[in-house]
Amino acid sequence: MFEIDPIIFTLSNGVKVVYQYREAFVAHIGVMVHGGSRFEKPNEQGLAHFIEHCIFKGTTKRKALDIFTDLDSVGGELNAYTNKEEICVHASFRKLHFNIASELLGDIIQNATFPKDELEKEKEVILDEIISYLDSPAERIYDEFEAHIFKGNSLGYNTLGTKESVSGFTRDDILNYVDRYFKPGNIVISFVGGIPIDEIRSVLEHDFGQMKPGTVELINEALPNFEPFKLLEKKANFQTHTIIGGRAPSYHDPKRKSMTLLTNVLGGPALNSRLNLSIREKHGYAYNIEANYTSYEDVGFWSIYMGTDKKYLKKAVDLIYKELELIRKENLTSDELVKAKEQLKGHIALSLDSNMELMFNLGKSIIIHNKIDSIQEVYRQIDEINLPEIQSSLEAFFNRDQMSELIYKF
Repeated sequence: MFEIDPIIFTLSNGVKVVYQYREAFVAHIGVMVHGGSRFEKPNEQGLAHFIEHCIFKGTTKRKALDIFTDLDSVGGELNAYTNKEEICVHASFRKLHFNIASELLGDIIQNATFPKDELEKEKEVILDEIISYLDSPAERIYDEFEAHIFKGNSLGYNTLGTKESVSGFTRDDILNYVDRYFKPGNIVISFVGGIPIDEIRSVLEHDFGQMKPGTVELINEALPNFEPFKLLEKKANFQTHTIIGGRAPSYHDPKRKSMTLLTNVLGGPALNSRLNLSIREKHGYAYNIEANYTSYEDVGFWSIYMGTDKKYLKKAVDLIYKELELIRKENLTSDELVKAKEQLKGHIALSLDSNMELMFNLGKSIIIHNKIDSIQEVYRQIDEINLPEIQSSLEAFFNRDQMSELIYKF
């Protein structure tokens, strides 16, 4: 069995580092701030994502052009993302350029100046991004479904924000948000590559260890009671888009394991998923059908997405509910459970074959669990999933009375 053996250590000011040695010509590093969109206040919707864009617009040491060219000039890549729980700035580079990447990321995270004239330009970029997103129903429906699932809670905020919120952001809004969350105790650095750990420790301490120590008390709003919904909206152009789903376990809930396996069986990436075999292969009703499960610290949600011609919509939706009812009533057989476990193990192995994805996964695991499970431990947990656990999750989360539905028609 292949294995990962990351080393976790802490810089002098409290920044956590997860390090995984992998002999490779290219290395990857990500700086993750536990301050994504779910930690925004009502008047800050989209602010975390706005900061992700504007953090590249200059520092006390660099102009924006220098930020974009310092790593690019040696063939490296600099990028960032924002999701519900973190903002991440990351870089990929030939390992001999680690010092350049580390110093650049350290400068960006600590010394970004957020010049006012650049902020106004970037607002237009993000407003265009919002328009582009609104013009893509296959993407938009996911966020709108999540907004309804977590209605009344910041988890329901769209990461991009709204036209109104983005237009109203000020430099003071950015500085206040950065001051709240960009603190050493709230930052994780993840590294995967072929550089000795002593060098990593020394360089990161130099580039990030000067941040003033500080921690953050993340307060999550209580989730309101969930009320299932069925919504039909005219927001599609040529194809209907459907999402069916509901609330699901958090990433601390023991049911998370069985829920992950069930979602994989129903509509995971494999061509032999139940929904793919029934709706695409047998009936030809949809080109794309998939099941997903997303977990957060205190809650999660599952969903099934399908895009189909409107003439097949009712038949295809009925088939989805038929498959859900079938698996809830009959559960998996013992043989199916064994095969499902092996398939899930294989998908996990494939996800770890990419050093960049491994870097993201390790950092996320530290943010969520403050530890890294070995592959052997992950596989052991999968092997321990039993049929009663599966049935318990089916009864808890796949009861039709608790399911919600959002459909875009034209």
